[in-house]
Amino acid sequence: MENLFVNLGENSYDILLTDSFLGLPKALERINAPKKLLIVTDSNVEKLYGEEVNNLLSQNGYGSDLYAFKAGEENKNMDSILGICKACIEHKMDRKSMIIALGGGVVGDMAGFAAAIYMRGIDFVQIPTTLLSQSDSSVGGKTGIDFMESKNILGAFHQPKLVYINVGTLKTLSEEQFVSGMGEVIKHGVIRDADFFDYLEKNSEKVKALESETLIKMDKINCSIKADVVEKDEKEMGLRAILNFGHTIGHAVESAYGFKMTHGECVGIGMIGAAYIAYKRAMIGNEDLKRIENILSMYNFKTRVKLPEKEEVFEFMQKDKKKIEGKLKFVLPIKIGDVTQVTDITKEEIFDAFDYISD
Repeated sequence: MENLFVNLGENSYDILLTDSFLGLPKALERINAPKKLLIVTDSNVEKLYGEEVNNLLSQNGYGSDLYAFKAGEENKNMDSILGICKACIEHKMDRKSMIIALGGGVVGDMAGFAAAIYMRGIDFVQIPTTLLSQSDSSVGGKTGIDFMESKNILGAFHQPKLVYINVGTLKTLSEEQFVSGMGEVIKHGVIRDADFFDYLEKNSEKVKALESETLIKMDKINCSIKADVVEKDEKEMGLRAILNFGHTIGHAVESAYGFKMTHGECVGIGMIGAAYIAYKRAMIGNEDLKRIENILSMYNFKTRVKLPEKEEVFEFMQKDKKKIEGKLKFVLPIKIGDVTQVTDITKEEIFDAFDYISD
């Protein structure tokens, strides 16, 4: 089992990486977890791992119960949050109880948000089961829901007490979901670690073959990059915004498609769009632009999509919660492994990028 420490003072926690759930009871014991637990998951993950994890905890003396909401981004809303809170009350959860988030990014975001508001805040643990959640959303304490066609517009910063990553769960992912997760993985290489980007280029076959040792190494590097940024800027007041590379365009595309494309796919398209803007501004050369496109192709991403009307996509961008004083914030590469933040991108540049990424 690999261990990574996230140093956030009194909000610090460990990230444990392994290839099974068997070490979970001992991991919970290490953080003095209470005996009263509510496992929050969705209807898909419940069928795969709900009973296994619940039985494992029950057999080790925990008074655990299982609550599953209907899977899907469309259910990432306040009604589902209230359903989780109702389950907490029915399970007689108190302020010393703990929520276990078992699932992908939607589960983690919602279980974490429910934990942040139930009884003004109770502890929770992340057990991410998708590559997207293992590489990104389970680390950093961002929780939230979608509202009025805006993604993650309501939420709270609420750090987990532990992140337990079982890479074995990646073997049950669909190709679509695995590709989605690789969007955030590749993003981390572009923004912060050129050596990791090289590693992903050279080891694509091992990654796609889901070799446990390779996946644990990849997830650990991913989490270390995310943790390093979060440690320096927990509440996204500055540096942490670089994690949004590809998201300004990506979130708009995701919304414009009614969430029918996966988050990671849209981030991939957004990364190409942002890299193209950087190329046109002479911030990066054609070689770096093509490397970003080629590595996405290597991991089976679409590098071009049929976009809705440009004005429609641009309108979704205006709802981006990362706007500063009415200006869109873009994260642009200046080389592989380094990026910068700008707020002076023109509508013409954005539309030019739309043309570039359009099929």
